[in-house]
Amino acid sequence: MASQDDPLARVQELTEALDRLDIGPAKGLAEALVGAVVDLYGEGLRRIMEVLADDSASVAELRARLSADGLVASIMLVHDLYPVGLEERVLQALASVRPYMESHGGDVELLGIDAGVARLRLVGHCHGCPASLSTLELAIKDALDERAPDLAGVEVEGLTEPAPAAGGNGMTPMRGRLAAPTWLPVEAAGDVAAGSLRTVTLRGAEIVVANVEGSLLAYRSQCPCCQAGLADATLEGAVLACAGCKHGYVLTEAGRAVGSDDVHLEPVPLLRRDGVGVAVAVAT
Repeated sequence: MASQDDPLARVQELTEALDRLDIGPAKGLAEALVGAVVDLYGEGLRRIMEVLADDSASVAELRARLSADGLVASIMLVHDLYPVGLEERVLQALASVRPYMESHGGDVELLGIDAGVARLRLVGHCHGCPASLSTLELAIKDALDERAPDLAGVEVEGLTEPAPAAGGNGMTPMRGRLAAPTWLPVEAAGDVAAGSLRTVTLRGAEIVVANVEGSLLAYRSQCPCCQAGLADATLEGAVLACAGCKHGYVLTEAGRAVGSDDVHLEPVPLLRRDGVGVAVAVAT
């Protein structure tokens, strides 16, 4: 048997053992997995060599380029070679969604990371908002998955209807219960002028996009009071008024109904994303 200290010999030994297996589903799956891993590392090496071909770049610049490549970064993370620590990457992820959170009068804070689990707290109008779970599922989870896929889990303080948490710490576990979002460009909304709104349909979901003092905000086009669409709603300052029941909602306060802290519109995360421009997150 090949020594664990000789990886090349170990791979050769396992390859020969695989070749000796009887033909069947298990062998086919194993061969497909080996091929996929070889392709993954081959593409990673190709990208690394491409970056290293730049003789004019400093070591720091080369390291930064490699870290910014999602595929190369994933390989580095698997082998504990990523140059940026977990906490810093979590903070970067939260910073990337902060403009969206702040546009709704809220924010998200990192309380700490214990045993690979990030403990977050919602503040401002995002704390206790009925749509807070949706916001986390579509915006924060996506940012964390992109920058810190090696997190063991996430717990959040400030969600409504929290699931029981181990230890009774008042935190709601997130990892493993969230839908993957699809980020879709909102060019269909056109140029939404300040003080105006427009509805668009993306992946079958009708969304209202409003421009409040130069900031774009997006919500599901459904009034929580009368269930009507908001295509004919009016916008005065930061307050959107349903054309049917006339209820008003403060868009800069996570869609809170005027005079109520318990009724909200459903916010849709809207951010500027590299290569896409302004995009909204729709659950898939």
